[in-house]
Amino acid sequence: MKLKFSITQILVIAFISVNAQSHTEKLNELDAYIQKGIELWKPPGFAVTVVKDGDIIFKKGYGVTTLGTNKNVDENTLFGCMSTTKAFVAAGLAMLIDDGKLNWDNKAIDYLPEFQLKDPYLTREITIRDLLTHRTGLGNTDYLWSMMTISSDSALYKMREVDASYSLRSSYIYQNLMYLAAGKVIERVSGKTWGEFLKERIFQPLGMNNTYALLEQVQPIENKADAHYEIDGEIIKIGQMSADKIGPAGSMWSSINDIGKWIQFLLNKGAKDGKQLISPTIFQELFKPQQIVPASQFYPTQQITKPNWTTYGLGWFQHDYRGKMVQFHTGSLAGMVAIAGMIPEENIGVYVMGNLDHVELRHAVMYAVFDLFMDGKITKDWSNELYALYHPETEKQKEPEPIKDSQSSFETIELIGTYTNTQYGSVEISKKGNQLVFNINDTLLGSMSYWHYDTYKGVVDKKEFGTAMFSFIRGADGKLSYLEVFGEKFMLNRK
Repeated sequence: MKLKFSITQILVIAFISVNAQSHTEKLNELDAYIQKGIELWKPPGFAVTVVKDGDIIFKKGYGVTTLGTNKNVDENTLFGCMSTTKAFVAAGLAMLIDDGKLNWDNKAIDYLPEFQLKDPYLTREITIRDLLTHRTGLGNTDYLWSMMTISSDSALYKMREVDASYSLRSSYIYQNLMYLAAGKVIERVSGKTWGEFLKERIFQPLGMNNTYALLEQVQPIENKADAHYEIDGEIIKIGQMSADKIGPAGSMWSSINDIGKWIQFLLNKGAKDGKQLISPTIFQELFKPQQIVPASQFYPTQQITKPNWTTYGLGWFQHDYRGKMVQFHTGSLAGMVAIAGMIPEENIGVYVMGNLDHVELRHAVMYAVFDLFMDGKITKDWSNELYALYHPETEKQKEPEPIKDSQSSFETIELIGTYTNTQYGSVEISKKGNQLVFNINDTLLGSMSYWHYDTYKGVVDKKEFGTAMFSFIRGADGKLSYLEVFGEKFMLNRK
């Protein structure tokens, strides 16, 4: 029996065949490029997925989940998503807008009456859109979750102690706590936790069955990556830092097998299997430039990509690259990295995960993918150029030397006590054997040694957090008055 094909059918079959062959060549080149980059950047584990023209055309794991083991990274290995979580939260709010339950420019306080800031004007005027665009006038307040053992609600409550850094919508400073507030809006409007809402409306419809809202949910799962950090030239495993307290800002975990479905969904303009999960008009709003990002607040990669403009959408950084609009967002916690990147106009997307602190191979892979599918070749040696950018060949600055033969004006026993700061919590100085030790909010603990005059050098037990200088200051009455650390004053709590 002979099969008869029309000229049109033959041309379509030929196009599909050539296109598939072309993809294979490009992906082989990408695979080799990633492996070479891993040799340079040395992440223990790495994972990449690529979406083109609606199809997931590449997904691969590299290396191991934990240094010194043979636990290989595969397509289902869980990595932290960190701040790429923010785009999911923005999409969740978009769905609630479609449901008729809120609008981008509704006031946040209408849904969160307890949301109070130091400046009453900010309290009154901040909108849902503002929560998502880092333009609320507030500076960075990550100490509220990374250096304090307080609940999410308490962290938001303490925002009323924070001075404004600039006027509303006049500039941009990255602000994780506002995404926590955005997640609280989802909870207040939907009646579900933000994680449950995303699972019901995004994870399950997209078939992302190996994706979780919180670190605590993945703890029992064996196939997950451990965090690593390079200290004094040696890569070591470190404890996994949790962002669960600010979950909507960056606590999700997923696998490269799952996260490709998310990129696929986004490139398909909010539709899955022909069904719009987010209406086209509301979906487009996610990717419109909402706020200009000053060069000082953007990524160092701009020195190589040289964008004409840099903006922030609703959970997405944006810039121009070779005449196209890039939508991307990184995710970073101690020892773990991620990046999501897309050029919707070219119908190309990529997501990268790694388990070594600030491995900017993630950026290199993203731009290499863009090049391959826009131009058919990688236009720069992104890996080496970015490595040079992030590892400048300048002589390492030597740590300042203490002034010799100086003496403290305090007896050691005088330093022992609790020092408090209304905004930043407390520092407890005590003695363990013959060693002075410190405890900052039950989160940063370490030992102290005399440096010079009335200054001591503190070494944090968790090596990845480095060192800090503790200076003890006398008051006008000649007595010990306060401790200065991280540039902040902690007053001695006299009993």
